[in-house]
Amino acid sequence: MNISIARIQAIFMKDYKEFSRNYAVSVMIFLPLILAFAYNKMGTNDIDSYFLPINLVFAVVTAYVQCCLIAEEKEKNTLRSLMLSPASLGDILIGKSLFVFIVTIVIVSLSIFLVGYEPANLFLLAIALLLSSVFYIALGTLCGLFAKTIMEASIIVLPVMFIFSFGPFALTLASVYPILDIAKWLPSAQLILLADTLEGNYSSMDYIVPMLTIIAWSAVAWLATGLLYKKRMVD
Repeated sequence: MNISIARIQAIFMKDYKEFSRNYAVSVMIFLPLILAFAYNKMGTNDIDSYFLPINLVFAVVTAYVQCCLIAEEKEKNTLRSLMLSPASLGDILIGKSLFVFIVTIVIVSLSIFLVGYEPANLFLLAIALLLSSVFYIALGTLCGLFAKTIMEASIIVLPVMFIFSFGPFALTLASVYPILDIAKWLPSAQLILLADTLEGNYSSMDYIVPMLTIIAWSAVAWLATGLLYKKRMVD
């Protein structure tokens, strides 16, 4: 697979311009920041509270914005032109993901700062956050390829955002409904589990298992995205 830096840069700049012009999408970056600031003022100091705005970033910034940017390309019929251009699959997927990836890292960092969270092991947590970003970008891309318009994209991505970002809340009901215990394998729940584990004494397996779980989710999501993208090329 040939990768062209120039083509990736061109797609990146195109996404940046579309994002800056679409206020209905760009305003979403402020929601987790406002929530993080509010939680800080309320004096919350537990892992679940810290990660509510962080998981909200992955939902309303990473997945939602990525989905809308892809759907906007389809709505304007520019994605079709991009598919038929000399740009390779790698050029397009990396180029369409890079802008949202950078925005995600910036907003996650600001959310951590605003909520007052001080990780015990910033290095391991940073790796897990980067892996989570990759997963949610794949999720947003997948939803965007299904949608035909931005309006449709905002509806399609909602259940995905709810399940993957707010799924850990289902664990509070697992004692009553044992089937909900499966929610602990969601990437968002594994991220919280990892962060909680890092606050105490832990072994290598305590952080390797959550990271491998997130990597597995990312691999499945990107595989599905690649297959759907190729299908859209021959529609």
